[in-house]
Amino acid sequence: MLLNDMVALRRAFIGASIAWAGALPLATFAAARPSTSSAIYMLTFGVYAIGAVICHQRPERSFFLWSHQMPVCARCAGIYVGAAIAVVARLKPRAPFAGGTRGSDGARGFNGARGFSRAFTVFALAALPTLATLVYEWTTGLPPSNAIRAASGLCLGAAVAALIQREVN
Repeated sequence: MLLNDMVALRRAFIGASIAWAGALPLATFAAARPSTSSAIYMLTFGVYAIGAVICHQRPERSFFLWSHQMPVCARCAGIYVGAAIAVVARLKPRAPFAGGTRGSDGARGFNGARGFSRAFTVFALAALPTLATLVYEWTTGLPPSNAIRAASGLCLGAAVAALIQREVN
């Protein structure tokens, strides 16, 4: 892929991550308002419609802001906020690549078996909190709190976003 394409892809990922994480509470706020403009209504409807496609939206597993259910469950909200935090954290100016995994073609990222192994390890470690909440719920029959579900998703979202950014950086 050309360098300009990679820069555009990275910028799109950063923008989409931040915009989606911001759209979730904003849509909830707009849904709580007694009347809004047609444009705000359509944007809010769009966020909730996308949320319905990507999330189960179960009320008992969702946060409520302004007495309205968010467009996604607590774990999904944590994943998207974690991704936004990770992309913002990586926005600081950096020196050109100074280490890490390079493929045989000199490209950055997780090229080759060793790089894949590192990426998988990062992903697996970040998924452990989510896995722990699932095991807890399945073995006890008690759901963890929404705050715990969101925190477990935060780890996963941040790690996946960091891995994606590393790959397209």
